[in-house]
Amino acid sequence: MGRAVDQDAKRAGELEVPLPDRTDARIVFIGRIRTPFATRDDCPRQGSPDGPVCRIEIDEPYRPGLKGLDRYERVEVLYWLDRARRDLVQQSPKSDGSATGVFALRSPLRPNPIGTSLVTVVGIEPDAILVRGLDCIDGTPLIDIKPDRCLYSPPAASRPGKVVQDA
Repeated sequence: MGRAVDQDAKRAGELEVPLPDRTDARIVFIGRIRTPFATRDDCPRQGSPDGPVCRIEIDEPYRPGLKGLDRYERVEVLYWLDRARRDLVQQSPKSDGSATGVFALRSPLRPNPIGTSLVTVVGIEPDAILVRGLDCIDGTPLIDIKPDRCLYSPPAASRPGKVVQDA
């Protein structure tokens, strides 16, 4: 198990903003994600294709949406990081006082804590998908599942921040 951390503690160089009184979107959770990770500290920094098998449980009314998913080896999973802070706009990931804007990080701490992972499908059950590659806490609410985006868009750059040019 990971060590306990005060997730509300602000590191040197971090900047927080007040949260708005209103919200603009209504998100419907379609299931829950089951992982072996009890806390944020237990989670890997990024999911790994050889990580543990995790179970994405689909709520009953959305189960027909699994039809055809067996054609894909990989899917993109979107989830709501319901235990993440939402007020940080600059973070100091290494706690060194050197802050980076939240939109230049893959941190779970963000104004709209939507997580995304490209995962490998291990199996499909009538009410769940078994996958490898997740990096979220057990019980995380599920927003959506989509076929691997690489089938529809160019691959990402091999280096963060580098733009891929057409040859």
